[in-house]
Amino acid sequence: MDTVLVIGSNSFSGASFVKFLIEKGYFVIGISRSQEPNKVFLPYRWRDSSSFKFYSYDLNKNFEEIVNLLKDYKPSYVVNFSAQSMVAESWISPEDWFMTNVVSTIKLHDVLRKSNFLKRYVHFSTPEVYGSCSGFVKEDFVFNPSTPYAVSRAAADMSLKTFYNAYNFPVVTTRAANVYGPGQQLYRIIPRTILFILLGRKLKLHGGGASTRSFIHINDVSDATYKIMKNGRNGDTYHISTNEVISIRNLVESICNKLNVNISEHIEYAEDRVGKDSAYHLDSNKIRNELNWSEAISLDKGINDCIDWVNENFETLKKQPFEYLHKS
Repeated sequence: MDTVLVIGSNSFSGASFVKFLIEKGYFVIGISRSQEPNKVFLPYRWRDSSSFKFYSYDLNKNFEEIVNLLKDYKPSYVVNFSAQSMVAESWISPEDWFMTNVVSTIKLHDVLRKSNFLKRYVHFSTPEVYGSCSGFVKEDFVFNPSTPYAVSRAAADMSLKTFYNAYNFPVVTTRAANVYGPGQQLYRIIPRTILFILLGRKLKLHGGGASTRSFIHINDVSDATYKIMKNGRNGDTYHISTNEVISIRNLVESICNKLNVNISEHIEYAEDRVGKDSAYHLDSNKIRNELNWSEAISLDKGINDCIDWVNENFETLKKQPFEYLHKS
C-alpha cells in the first residue's frame, strides 16, 4: 500500500482520517505541532495503530525537518488538515494566522510541487472563504472572506490554483461544513453542549443561536476525503456536506431533548461574534455525481454517537480544557 502523510494529525479531522487510512491498510505518517493529546481525542488510538508513525513538527518552526521527512518517506499522498483554525481568535493576532495558513503553507506547497514521488496533494480548506451566503453554493462561488482566518485560507487556496495552472501541481481541494463526531475538541458546539448539560453549566448562544449550519459526521467526511484523494480531478474543489440545515438553537434544543433537560435552563444569550457568517451551505452534488459519494450517518444518529462518547469518557473529558488554547 502507498504511504500517506497526514499534516495536522492531532486535529479532529486529521486524527479521524488517520484512523480511516489505517483501517484501509495504509502506512500513515502524522505531523502536528504539538505532542499527541489525550487519546480520547485521537480516534486512531482507539484501536491498533502500529502502522502509524507520529512526529511533533511545527510547520513554522520545523520546516527543514518536515522537508527531510518528505525525502525519507516519499509519501504518495499528502493530506493537509493543518491550519490556525479558530475564527473569532484570528482578530486578536492575525499575523499568527497568516504566518501558518499562508506563508508556511505555501512554502510547503513549493517543496511538494518539485517532488517526483507525489501522486496527489489534498488541501483541506474551509467554506469560510465564501463569507455569509444564502442558498446552497457550488465550488466556483466567489470568495468573500469576512475574518482574518477566512482571508488567510482564501489566500492559500488562490495560491494553489496558480500552482496547478503553472506547474500542473496535482492538488485537489476540499471544503466541508460543519464537521462533528466522537473525538471532537470540547470548544466545538456539539460536544460542548453535551458536556455542559451533564456538568450543569450554562451554554452561551451567540446571537441567540439564529445562524444556520449543515452538520456532517466525521466518518462521512473521512470517506469523502478518501474518495477525493484517490479519484478526484487535479485542480478541482469538492464540497463535502449534507443537505440538512439547522439553526444552532435548534441543534442545542435537540441535544437538550435527548438528555431530557429544558433548553431554557441550560443556555444564556450573548452578542454575536465580529464577522461571524450567518449562514453558509454547500452544494455537494459534484462529489455525489463524480465520485459516487453520499453521507451514511444522519444528524440524529450522529448526535447519539457524540452523547455516547461523552458518557463513556466523562471522567476524562470533564478534566480537559473547555476553551480553545491559542498557540502561536
